[in-house]
Amino acid sequence: MRKRLLAADMPEFVGKDYRDRLLGIYELLYAQLGSQQWWPGEDAFEVIVGAILTQNTSWKNVEKAIANLKEAGALTSEGIATLGLPQLGELVRPSGTYRIKADRLLQFVAFLKSHYGFSLQAMFRVPLIRIRAELLSVKGIGPETADSILLYAGGYPVFVVDAYTRRIFSRHGFIREGCAYGELQALFMKALSPDVPLFGEYHALIVRVGKSWCRARPICDRCILKSLLEETRNPGDNPGRK
Repeated sequence: MRKRLLAADMPEFVGKDYRDRLLGIYELLYAQLGSQQWWPGEDAFEVIVGAILTQNTSWKNVEKAIANLKEAGALTSEGIATLGLPQLGELVRPSGTYRIKADRLLQFVAFLKSHYGFSLQAMFRVPLIRIRAELLSVKGIGPETADSILLYAGGYPVFVVDAYTRRIFSRHGFIREGCAYGELQALFMKALSPDVPLFGEYHALIVRVGKSWCRARPICDRCILKSLLEETRNPGDNPGRK
C-alpha cells in the first residue's frame, strides 16, 4: 500500500511543462549513469545511521564509522543506546565532528525507544506528516536528514533536497537562488508521481552530478546536462570552466 504523500504547499506554476522537463532530466541521467544503488545499507537502521553520519562529510568516512560500529557489535538501536557518549564518539570518529554526531545518534535512539519501543516497523507505520514532524523534533535531525530516513529507510514517497539539488536546478532555471527547502521539494513532489524508487534514484543521480560536474565552480563543458543548460542559459551567463 502506497504511503500518503506529504501535504506541502505546492507551487502554482508547476504543470505539464515542468513535469516533462524534470522527467527528461531524470531519464537522461539514468541513461548515462545508470542506477546509483543508493542508499547503501544492509537494513533500515543502518540507512538511518548513515543518514545522520553523512552530514557534512564524505560517504567514505561514513563507511569507516559504520564499519567500526559493526565490529563493536553496536549497529542496532539497542546497541547504540547502551554506549556512553565518549565510547560512541570514538566509534564514529571517522565521520568528523564525532561528538556531535554521537550525540545525534543517541538522541535518535532515545526517541525511537521512548516513542516506539525501539521498533522501526512501528515507527514506519505512522502517517508521513506525523512521523516527519516527530523526526524533525529530534535534536540534530533537519529536513534533509529526516527525508532521507523517510524515503530510503521507511519507503515514504518524499523527495530529498540537498545543496546539489538547489545548485543544479537554479543553474538550469527551475528555481531562484536561495530557494527554500520546502519550496524546492514541493516542485518535485507536485510535478512527479509519488514513486519511491523514482524519488530515491533521482536524488542519488542529482548527488552524482553535483559531485562530478555541478560543483561550486562548475565544469559545464563536460557535464552530461550541458545541452539542457544551453537551452536555459541567458546571454552573458558564465558557462563555467572547461
